[in-house]
Amino acid sequence: MTVECKLTTRNLDFFYGKVQALFDVNLNFPANRVTALIGPSGCGKSTFLRCLNRMNDLIPGARATGAIQLDGEDVNSPRTDVVSLRRRVGMVFQKPNPFPKTIFENVAYGLRVNGMDKALIAGRVEESLRRAAIFDEVKDRLHASALGLSGGQQQRLCIARALAVEPQVLLMDEPASALDPIATQKIEESIHELKHQLTIIIVTHNMQQAARISDRTAFFYMGKLIEEDDTGVMFTRPKLNQTEDYITGRFG
Repeated sequence: MTVECKLTTRNLDFFYGKVQALFDVNLNFPANRVTALIGPSGCGKSTFLRCLNRMNDLIPGARATGAIQLDGEDVNSPRTDVVSLRRRVGMVFQKPNPFPKTIFENVAYGLRVNGMDKALIAGRVEESLRRAAIFDEVKDRLHASALGLSGGQQQRLCIARALAVEPQVLLMDEPASALDPIATQKIEESIHELKHQLTIIIVTHNMQQAARISDRTAFFYMGKLIEEDDTGVMFTRPKLNQTEDYITGRFG
């Protein structure tokens, strides 16, 4: 069965000023699949992830060349509405960053900014909290501060906040790296459910996590894409010794 390609990069280079951080990255991201980006710290995974919804635009002197296409549309075009792009391509960061507002208002914030009818907001908030597998834990304290939640709950709240505006792609930058195993399991269970509705791209340093949750895996090293394939293939019979050494912990 042919899987639709949701997002592609072609000959993508990226620079912080004069320093090149990504080199000629060509990747396809199939729709309704989870793609894991793996590689050592500083290899360009997070930089690449932030290229996909132009978060790097916020960094002075940063620039990308090459093509990024979302449903065939040029993400890097000067005509691209970046606010609209970030609604379509949401992001969850490594460290939970809830707003100093109530649990309800954290999720409702983007809906209000986008002008959603007030009568519809409560329903969308509940739906988003359910999709992020946190509603049952917070349903009796929706109007309490989000800052009172545990770290794992805060991260799932941030996932709900990203989901509320109904993105087509969700970028996740090590979303469980600071969480305990129980909270991590809940995040991973959410990812398994969410991929039926959207495309997920996740950066992780945890090889077991990549093997558990992803359909495809891409290995980066020193700003270059070294190898990518179906996760089952990458973790059992990678094409390159370099990939095998990294996955099995013999790297470096």
